[in-house]
Amino acid sequence: MGKVYLVGAGPGAPDLLTLRAAKLLARADIVFFDALVHPETLALATRARLVDVGKRNGRLSTEQRFTNRALVEAARTHETVVRLKGGDPMLFGRAQEELDALHAAGVEVEVVPGITAALAASASLGISLTRRGLSRHVAFVTPRTGVDQSPTEWLAAASSADTIALYMAAAQAKQVATDLIAAGRPGATPAVFIENASLPNERRVVTTLADLRSGPVPAFEGPALLLVGEVFRELSLGAMEHEAEVRLAITERCQARSA
Repeated sequence: MGKVYLVGAGPGAPDLLTLRAAKLLARADIVFFDALVHPETLALATRARLVDVGKRNGRLSTEQRFTNRALVEAARTHETVVRLKGGDPMLFGRAQEELDALHAAGVEVEVVPGITAALAASASLGISLTRRGLSRHVAFVTPRTGVDQSPTEWLAAASSADTIALYMAAAQAKQVATDLIAAGRPGATPAVFIENASLPNERRVVTTLADLRSGPVPAFEGPALLLVGEVFRELSLGAMEHEAEVRLAITERCQARSA
């Protein structure tokens, strides 16, 4: 019986992988990897068989029960089995389901942590999720629920936090903003979408809860995180100043043409 490692692949950038994760990939016999794991990260598994078990919302995905069973079966024929999961395995990564299945089958398992998207986004923005006198607590929540699951009570945790990191919330962003405002969060509270955090094609959309509630929701191709809180006020002000400068430039251009 081999050993299974649940390894965090981090937010996306291959060089944010931990040293322990890189060493495990180099000696892995088989790697079961999530969707969106960077090709350069997979390339570190030079001697392993690669198995895609990724899940993407609205797309054909691997059922969790298949992944659980495949990990158990792989441990019976391979010495080192790596389950490569985006971000950190223990945060919204279904790690507990895989841990329970492996423990039930008598398979030895170890978790190797990774950098979660909220921390990568905070680093990229250069804005701390906590700030003395302004934000003393952070909530990591998701409004998404699985099939046949009861609704999540994310709002109670989010309402009591100074800063909120919402995972897998882009599709429900308008309802999220509506619920947060109804729960007492001011409509002027800054909100920031970070798509593809840590990657060269990272994209940021700065808005407010009120604008998010009433306006169109941006379309995203990659994984997008929604950050909400007063710590992002300077980003919101910068976006407003940029918009004002663009409008002024357009006005001046039109006036010049009229003259």
